[in-house]
Amino acid sequence: MPLLTVNNLTKNFGGLAAVSQVDIDLEKNELVGLIGPNGAGKTTLFNLLTGVYVPSSGEITLTGNGKSTRLNGMKSYKIADLGLSRTFQNIRLFKDLSVMENVLIAMNAKHKENFVTSVLRLPKFYKMEEQLQNKAMELLSLFNLVDKKDTLTKNLPYGQQRRLEIVRALATEPQILFLDEPAAGMNPNETADLTSLIREVQEKFEITIVLIEHDMSLVMDVCERIYVLEYGRVIAKGTPAEIKTNQSVIDAYLGGEA
Repeated sequence: MPLLTVNNLTKNFGGLAAVSQVDIDLEKNELVGLIGPNGAGKTTLFNLLTGVYVPSSGEITLTGNGKSTRLNGMKSYKIADLGLSRTFQNIRLFKDLSVMENVLIAMNAKHKENFVTSVLRLPKFYKMEEQLQNKAMELLSLFNLVDKKDTLTKNLPYGQQRRLEIVRALATEPQILFLDEPAAGMNPNETADLTSLIREVQEKFEITIVLIEHDMSLVMDVCERIYVLEYGRVIAKGTPAEIKTNQSVIDAYLGGEA
């Protein structure tokens, strides 16, 4: 049974269907690409799956722990609690907080101590704080950000801010991680490093990763399956090899001979 099932999902803005009758299945521990021209509805689809937008019609169902949960209309923070986390096209970090503080905020949303324990600073409070600090350091180490842990986020280079956004999303302990153009603005060396890192994260944490990306070398290199959107509709799905040779995709997005 798929981890996440999307059936006939549609989102209308006035008379415009930004996403139209989309069907998607996401399996546990797989890496899936979502590609398409600008304006194809990719980010809108992410927004629907993570509670930023409410679908006009269709169903989003999360299956896990022996039960199915309908996500339609659920608040973003509740969807995050269920294990769906994301990054954004435009970086949304707490710029005036340190790198470590950004990660700990995400962790504390998942590991809440009760009021009495927190106010009285009971031993349990300090034990939890130590555990979260250690876990944050482990994540920062994976992304080569340990030496930046006390740096204000606004002072990080762009590529490191992108990495920190992924770290913060992972700190919520997701089942599914949605990455919205993680390589945007990166140079070729940074993109190559990110490609290896995405693979490592998926294998280490055994999570499902879905990425929107315009860098086709990255998508074809890391993704097991790919969905292609055009004008809000899925026009193709398959392995990277199948997508490369799909004439509809070539015409709509990848480009062919003049």
